[in-house]
Amino acid sequence: HVQLVESGGGSVQPGGSLNLTCVVSGITSGCYCVGWFREAPGKEREAVTLMNSCGGSPYYADAVKGRFAISRDDASSTQNLQMSNLKLEDSAMYYCAAAYPECTMLGGGIPRAQLDDYRHWGRGTQVTVS
Repeated sequence: HVQLVESGGGSVQPGGSLNLTCVVSGITSGCYCVGWFREAPGKEREAVTLMNSCGGSPYYADAVKGRFAISRDDASSTQNLQMSNLKLEDSAMYYCAAAYPECTMLGGGIPRAQLDDYRHWGRGTQVTVS
């Protein structure tokens, strides 16, 4: 079965940086989408950045464009979220998630940022900017 384990959260001052890591297991073949959602207290869970393992372009929420970058390493079965110039509004629980075996793509080869598309979830890692 598919498992995702994220790590790397912590506390950082505004303008600082963090790198989150997600280890993915249980997917041995085929394409899948993987990325990050976040949920702050009293707010709905929202997509932050998503990518397809077989190509296309990553999705980035408008609020994080130019500051966050997603990448993956096939050899180690991991994907990373590099966050820079962190802002107060970035504080949230960050969840690694995967859409597999189905992943809906939009025009431009960008994964659809729809929560219900993602069937597999990590337990989350807290990011606090203060």
